[in-house]
Amino acid sequence: MNTKLYVGNLSYSTTEQELRDLFGKAGVVKAVTIPTDRMTGQPRGFAFVEMENAESAAKAISACNGQSLDGRQIKVNEAKPPENRGGGFGGGDRGGDRGSRGGRDRRY
Repeated sequence: MNTKLYVGNLSYSTTEQELRDLFGKAGVVKAVTIPTDRMTGQPRGFAFVEMENAESAAKAISACNGQSLDGRQIKVNEAKPPENRGGGFGGGDRGGDRGSRGGRDRRY
């Protein structure tokens, strides 16, 4: 089992310390990350908590999943590795005739 946990349905006001306190009851917390929106800086409503070992991660899932934190029932499960979304600009291969507009081939 992975030692990194996904914590969802968080209140925007939930702090790193609150998560450390809650998950610390299950074992040693190595790290807490609360991602924020790039534009606004506001938390995105989820976090990642890294536990010291797989045993404490499993214990944290059992103990914390469904618990109420800041008035919200949190969801806790094993974090999945990030998906490879491709990269670069434009979001993928459009294929076909690049640069052609309106059926005319303009050369500059």
